[in-house]
Amino acid sequence: MTINHLSTGIDTIWVVLTAAMILLMEGGFALLEAGFVRHKNNINIIMKVFVDITIGTLCFYAIGFAFMYGSDASGIIGTTGFFLSGDLSHLHPSISTDTFWLFQAAFVIAVISIVSGAVAERMNFRAYILYVILMTSLIYPIAGHWVWGNGWLDTLGMEDFAGSAVIHALGGSSALAAALFIGPRKGKFTSRGTSTIALPSNLPLASVGAFLLWFGWFGFNAGSTLSASDPRIGHIAINTMLSAAAGGAVTLIYTLFRYNRSDAPAVINGSLAGLVGITAGCAYVSDAVAILIGTISGLLMLAATQWLESKRIDDPVGAFPVHAVSGAWGTLAIGLFSSSGGLLTTGHWHLLSIQLLGLIILCTWGFFCTWLGLTLIKQWIPVRASEEEEEIGLDISYHGMLAAYQHHDFLTEEDYKPQSNIDKP
Repeated sequence: MTINHLSTGIDTIWVVLTAAMILLMEGGFALLEAGFVRHKNNINIIMKVFVDITIGTLCFYAIGFAFMYGSDASGIIGTTGFFLSGDLSHLHPSISTDTFWLFQAAFVIAVISIVSGAVAERMNFRAYILYVILMTSLIYPIAGHWVWGNGWLDTLGMEDFAGSAVIHALGGSSALAAALFIGPRKGKFTSRGTSTIALPSNLPLASVGAFLLWFGWFGFNAGSTLSASDPRIGHIAINTMLSAAAGGAVTLIYTLFRYNRSDAPAVINGSLAGLVGITAGCAYVSDAVAILIGTISGLLMLAATQWLESKRIDDPVGAFPVHAVSGAWGTLAIGLFSSSGGLLTTGHWHLLSIQLLGLIILCTWGFFCTWLGLTLIKQWIPVRASEEEEEIGLDISYHGMLAAYQHHDFLTEEDYKPQSNIDKP
């Protein structure tokens, strides 16, 4: 075995393991969302995650990957590589196309999971499946091509190491569009415009989900080196840790002094906001800057959450504040603090202007395409669950079962039938 073969093997193991860590984040998304919503919708949350993984993976394999990483056509879209066919050896010198695809597939699953949380408890399950197909086949891959697939934003010099813009700002903007299109949950806002409190079903469960996401984020960021020998891995990991800690700490301290209690959902989302904020620049900024990015991410998340409430926009898990707002800040932070072109480190405006342009384009693309896509889907099937389905709960309405039962007896077929009947919950 030659040194090159050994290096390729080690890099392959590294990328596969980090891709598996990213896939584990889906368990984090599932637990986080299930813990934040009401019990009667827990199974629906889990099933949407399975839709993300199963349908999303197949769509990205068949179509999305080619649009994202195929041979470039005018900087807009890829044109080769459908079903991983043809010569794609140009994608990365030290790992196979199959390995590269696996890592990118884990990314696309994360994007759609961001939207899932924003429409929790009220989106028609069949409509969600169609939207997953749209996002994983077209919306995300085309935007990803612009930045990561030798597209026009890549040519301009936009930087986004692991996806604050391409994944989180895009996904969060799409989540906002979906939340606006579908509307708030029944009873979330009163006729006078005031917000009611939807108590989470299981905060310990949500916290475990957050810890799984935090763990997987090391694969998300450090794995984006695509090489086990990259000397930046340790620095990327410590920046990831520090930014998440800062985001959680600032929200803990703020809520403790503001409300005389530490608010658990806010602290959870503050840590996640710190993770989102550092994702773009984890390889480009110092550890001190990582703490600053995480701190500001947490504060922006709090402000954006309050803004949503004031505008009567229902986002059950805080997808827009955590992902879009923190992702936007993280994208712009590169233009301010990057050691190779940041405004505050070099005095040059060019990188910041490119980051701002790219951010506006990606957010607009995600919002517009999601709105258009849901409009088209609505012509075929309802996008929102009916009032009756929402009242009973999407677990019974769409999946014929509950997340937990009080008895442990075996049921006959006749005994079980009412569980799948919307009129007999």
